[in-house]
Parts: sequence; C-alpha cells; structure tokens
Amino acid sequence: MPDVYTTGSWKPFPGQEEAFVEAWTEFASWASELPGAGTALLARDFRDPERFVSFMDWESMAAVRGWKDSPEFKERMGRVQKHIDKFAPTELEVAARCMSGAAVSP
Repeated sequence: MPDVYTTGSWKPFPGQEEAFVEAWTEFASWASELPGAGTALLARDFRDPERFVSFMDWESMAAVRGWKDSPEFKERMGRVQKHIDKFAPTELEVAARCMSGAAVSP
C-alpha cells in the first residue's frame, strides 16, 4: 500500500469549475503515468461546492520529488492554476492505517 500522498485544496474562479476539472484531469492523467505514481482522484465538497480536493498516492517521496522536479511539471501545473483562485498543496506520510476493524502497520 502507498505510504505517501499528495493532496491539494482547490477553489476555482467562479464560472471556471468545468474548465478547472478538465485541466486537472489532463494534468493528473499525465502525472499518473510517471514512475511511482498511483491513482489520482479529484473530489468536490458537498458542503462547499466551490471547493475541490485532490488526492494522489505515490510509492515514495523520491517519486513525488521526481514528478515535481520534472521539466514539464511547472508548465502543466500552470494550465490548471490559471483557473484557480486559491490552492493549498500538501504532501502526506501515512502515520496509521486501519482495515477491516483492525490497525495495520503503516
């Protein structure tokens, strides 16, 4: 199981939600092909439909660094961010995991 995740909290400019989702999907499709990348998800907040949260699992922080240091990252991320009013990225390491009612070693 992955032990590293990247997440982002996104708030598109009003009226640009659809364009943001399209740009994010293109960006995440590219990222998901890179070495060490896993599944990318974009979720919309039920209570605040102007807010989106993205999640992507990675096999290691080295894989995340390879993604963010790649020559294409800045340009591709720029295509997404042109639709964004606010963005807060986060890199996470698993601290605890539970499955089927029991704690599992992270």
